[in-house]
Amino acid sequence: MFKTFLVSGKVRAGLALFLLFILLALFGSWLTGVGPRTIDYDALGAAPGGVHPLGTTSAGEDVLAQVLVGARGSVLVGLVTGLVSTGLAVLVGVVGGFSGGRTDKVLTVVTNVMLTLPGLPLILIIAGYLREPGPVTIGVLLGLLGWAASARYLRAQTMSLRNRDFVAAMRMVGESRTRLIFAEVLPHLTGLISALFLGGMVGGVLGEAALAFLGIAIPDTVTWGTMINESQQQSALLRGMWWWFGPPGLCIALLGSAIALLNFGIDEVTNPRLRSARA
Repeated sequence: MFKTFLVSGKVRAGLALFLLFILLALFGSWLTGVGPRTIDYDALGAAPGGVHPLGTTSAGEDVLAQVLVGARGSVLVGLVTGLVSTGLAVLVGVVGGFSGGRTDKVLTVVTNVMLTLPGLPLILIIAGYLREPGPVTIGVLLGLLGWAASARYLRAQTMSLRNRDFVAAMRMVGESRTRLIFAEVLPHLTGLISALFLGGMVGGVLGEAALAFLGIAIPDTVTWGTMINESQQQSALLRGMWWWFGPPGLCIALLGSAIALLNFGIDEVTNPRLRSARA
C-alpha cells in the first residue's frame, strides 16, 4: 500500500513539503545564527538582502529567524489539534456507531451539541481566562472544539461496517466488542482517520494563526500567526513591508497545500473507484 501511495507525483510533492516543515519545526532554530528577537539597530525595517535574506521587522528583528523558529510553534499546534480532535472523533464516532442503542444515542447528543457550539468565540472566552496560553494549550482547545464533524463521518462508516459479514462472523464465534472494534473495524477506517488527522492539523495551524491575529498568544513567543499579527499592528502592508507578512503567510499556504496533496494520495489508495480509475 505504501508503494501505491508514493506512485502519485502529487503525493511525493506533498510528502516532501510536509517533511520539510517537520524538519524546520525540529531543527529550524539551529539553522539561523541570530535569535528571533535579536535586534539589529543598523537594519530597522530593512528589505531582504545582505545579512538578512528575508529582511527585518520594523524593530530590526530578522524575519528569516522568526519564520524558522515560528515553524515549531505552528506545527506543534497543528499536531496537537490533529491528535486531540481525531482521538475524540474515533472514541465517540466508532464506539457509538458500533455499540448502537443507548450508548449511541448519548454520544450522538453530545456530538450534536458540540456541532452547535460557536467554536472561535468560545475559544476566545476560554483563552481569555487562561493567562498566556501556549501552543499546546491552544492546540488542545482547538481539538476539543473541532472533533464533532469528524465523529459523525466515522459513526456513519462504522454503522456500515458493523453489519458486514466478516464482523457478524467474528461476533458469532464469541469475539469481544473491544477486539471487534480494534481488529475488524478500525483497520478499515485507517484511510479516513488519516485524512481526518491531516485535516485537523491544517485546522489547527489556521486556527492558531487566527487566534494570534486576534492577540491570543504568549508575549514574545514566535509563530507564523504572531508574525502576521505583529506586522498588522505595525501597518506593514501600508508601509510596503511585504517581506514581514509574506513569508509566514506563504508557509501556512504551503503547509496546507502539502497536507491537501497527501489527502489526495490517501483517497486514491483507500477509495476503490479512484484506484480503478487510476489503473
